[in-house]
Amino acid sequence: MKIIDQIYINGDFVTPHGATTFDLINPTTNQQIGRVTLGDETDVNRAIAAAKAAFTTFSKTTVQQRSNYLQRLHDAMIKRLPDLVEASVIEYGAPRQRALASNQLAADSFLHYKKVLEDFSFTRKAGTSEVVMEPLGVVGIITPWNANASYICNKLATAIAAGCSAVIKPSEMSAIQTQIVTEALHEAQLPPGVFNIVNGPGNVVGSAITLHPDIAKISFTGSTAVGKMIARGAADTMKRVTLELGGKSANIILDDADFHTAIPMAVAACFMNNGQACIAGTRLLVPEARLEEVKALLKTAVANVKTGDPMNETTTIGPLVSRKQYDRVQQYIQLGIDQGAELLTGGVEQPAGLEAGNFVQPTVFTGVTRDMRIASEEIFGPVMSVMTYKTTEEAIDIANDTVYGLMAYISSSNEKKAREIAGKIIAGRVLINTLNHDPLAPFGGFKQSGIGREFGAYGLEEYLEPKTIIL
Repeated sequence: MKIIDQIYINGDFVTPHGATTFDLINPTTNQQIGRVTLGDETDVNRAIAAAKAAFTTFSKTTVQQRSNYLQRLHDAMIKRLPDLVEASVIEYGAPRQRALASNQLAADSFLHYKKVLEDFSFTRKAGTSEVVMEPLGVVGIITPWNANASYICNKLATAIAAGCSAVIKPSEMSAIQTQIVTEALHEAQLPPGVFNIVNGPGNVVGSAITLHPDIAKISFTGSTAVGKMIARGAADTMKRVTLELGGKSANIILDDADFHTAIPMAVAACFMNNGQACIAGTRLLVPEARLEEVKALLKTAVANVKTGDPMNETTTIGPLVSRKQYDRVQQYIQLGIDQGAELLTGGVEQPAGLEAGNFVQPTVFTGVTRDMRIASEEIFGPVMSVMTYKTTEEAIDIANDTVYGLMAYISSSNEKKAREIAGKIIAGRVLINTLNHDPLAPFGGFKQSGIGREFGAYGLEEYLEPKTIIL
């Protein structure tokens, strides 16, 4: 059993002041695999003090110095990639191939920001004035469990590129992964205090970071409900915030699409990361006249999805992260049945032979209408809601009929038409005939899917403040 009883402050692993512990459970077996000691407000204050002291000198480093740091961080993370993949599989049930891709992206985040720095102008002209883009200060980074290393590394890479120091609160549910990440980052030998990592619950460690006057900015990824709490807490000290929140992404398949390609892609978009992804395409919008064809293709595509042990290279869907999340998803599946949706495949019964873990059948509902909760609420599990439309205008209307606006997907053989529709969709990203990710393009949400953007130059500017100098 893995015992994690230290946090990381001012360049050292230290014993936390906090004494509360949290059990780490393998979702495949529901057996305990570790225990982490959680930090408290005293630990947060120590971490922020260290970051504040480090900022005075780190903010004055050159672009070349920061580029060198980013390269060292990448190299250190790559060395621990096998350990991170293993931890991701056992700690939150990520299928092995997903864990590999996610953690590779984590390491590469540092290279992405090294590339951004090559062309980024920290000094600009505006009218007759000089504008200097200055680092904001100490950044509070709060991350979720569903791609732990990726979120930590991307946000930290942005802070390093900007010249900011950071205090990081990862999810306590990902403590084994966090420990590996912390050890790797420590090996890169950055100046003490530039980054600090405190395990702990959101209502203690997250709240202390949010309310502390020496935190200049919060970067948070997680639920919309928690994001609203952070925004309210940040307001008193006028903190800048970047909030990447929930989603209920629409996937529009146009009548001219290749359905034999588009339907399997739609299943992959919905069930990625065991359905535990804010960007999941959980609302599939299809032409009403072709519903029966869609049903047949969906049954075939879902039948090819393998639910099982996430250690297996061929597994597509592993267990949900916790029993609590499992119960939540099961309740939504039952709710869909109760509200009259047609259960095309899946259901509330656990997959045979997998009863010990938090496994849910990949589930597809048809006959879903806008008033059903499965059509409007983020479920965060492998559950797809199929809705039909008669006209393209109706499809766009259904897609935009949500409080969210994080991602959308379009499948069509007519790129010009698809781009026209993309222009009418209210979402931060629209993917046309692809599931690709561009780490240099901005990512973030419209409406209640968030505030601000991450990735690339747009993400870097969120950590900078323009200062105008007039001569």
